[in-house]
Amino acid sequence: MQNLRRHYATILLNILAYLTLPILVWAQVESVEQLRFPPLPAPTIPEPTRVVLDNGLVVLLMEDHELPLVSASAKIRTGSRWEPSSKIGLANLTGMVMRSGGTRSMTGDELDDYLEGKAAIIETAIGQTEGQASMNCLKEDFAEIFRTFAEVLRYPTFDEEKLIIAKAQVMAAIARQNDDPDSIVSREFRKLIYGSDSPYAAYETYATVRAISREDLIAWHRRYYHPNRIILGLVGDFETKEALALIKSVFGSWPRGPEFPDPPIPYQTHPTPGVYYAEKNDMTQAKIIMGHLGLLRKDPDYYAVVVMNQILSGSFSARLFSNIRSHKGLAYDVQGAVGFEWDYPGMAFLSMSTKTETTKRGIEALIEEAKNMVTNPPTEEEVAKAKASIINSFVFSIDSPSKVLGKYMTYEYYGYPHDWLQRFRKGIEQVTTAQVRAAARKHLRPQDFVLLVVGPRDGTRSALTGYHVTELDISIPES
Repeated sequence: MQNLRRHYATILLNILAYLTLPILVWAQVESVEQLRFPPLPAPTIPEPTRVVLDNGLVVLLMEDHELPLVSASAKIRTGSRWEPSSKIGLANLTGMVMRSGGTRSMTGDELDDYLEGKAAIIETAIGQTEGQASMNCLKEDFAEIFRTFAEVLRYPTFDEEKLIIAKAQVMAAIARQNDDPDSIVSREFRKLIYGSDSPYAAYETYATVRAISREDLIAWHRRYYHPNRIILGLVGDFETKEALALIKSVFGSWPRGPEFPDPPIPYQTHPTPGVYYAEKNDMTQAKIIMGHLGLLRKDPDYYAVVVMNQILSGSFSARLFSNIRSHKGLAYDVQGAVGFEWDYPGMAFLSMSTKTETTKRGIEALIEEAKNMVTNPPTEEEVAKAKASIINSFVFSIDSPSKVLGKYMTYEYYGYPHDWLQRFRKGIEQVTTAQVRAAARKHLRPQDFVLLVVGPRDGTRSALTGYHVTELDISIPES
């Protein structure tokens, strides 16, 4: 009994000490701004094991024994940007039917049932700049599911019936492409920035999808799917030596494919400034977006622009939110940044949604904020807060082995240094206020803005009075 009393007494003393702690801490400062914390230590970033097979397949492995699960992912050097203009949608359909169409040993439906029985997943897709394949399964089923994953990559059959279903799904998406105003803004703005004829602004039409045959899918796979065009990543509960032996047994016999240079992708390097309008009368608001061509991540100003973006729109206390949303009350949703891509320039943009009657004020407010980044340049305090926010949140981008492995695979795919991730924190720490101000002057240029407004004609179109406006035809071609 006496021991029990002592135990409760100890608990009570601990509670009292905890309750009085905030009082003691807060008594030392008068405002939250006066609180000072020691700098966070640099996080330790693990590196995957990298192996290149004799056939050119690059393998990255990272063990993670927290859960009895294994995940595999692959990046394939392909992408819709290499489609012929007469068959836009070919890459997307190839990625869809590669999985749904089955393999030489299982139909698509049999593959569905098999994976469901194993609580496993295999997925494939092809985006604009890369092909993707992924697999998730229990540790006990890893070897078996991985062999099936390899078969999907190597021996897809592209079943005709599954292609018909996939084409119907794409056709349905085309029919709905003007339902969502955000989709219209994204599609039409890319055309204005990269050029309507650029593959970076290409979208499926009924005609291009109808022109695609099963033979086209087979030819696409035959051209791009070779081990020397693939980066394979593995993360999970496995032993590296055993996993590598399995990978070699499954993929080692896949012959190296022909080496050929991928053709450069055309895009306009200097979009013509102008004002554009797309009519959508079932809206109660106007969508506004403006900007110009952005940057590559390899740009020397990369870190300074990252900090500038944080100041402009990186938090609820950033300039766009503070001035346009909080002070002027013009928008709930407002954002902007100088965007980056890995191997072609991203897009610099400022965008917002606003009431139709405040369309003109919204346009003026966005332009004003862009100009203010130069005329009212970032202060030392803004830069310091932005850098601290970026550095403090960096850990959340590397808080799991799967996230880290994904980053290393991206660097491998696009030809970036393997220590790109380790460079980031130091790069941000070394950014100066002068560099941020110079980056704002150079990379956020209101005089070069392309301006697009999407909204109902009543209330929105009149806000553009005084501008030379080009009206866009966003109707869906029937053929």
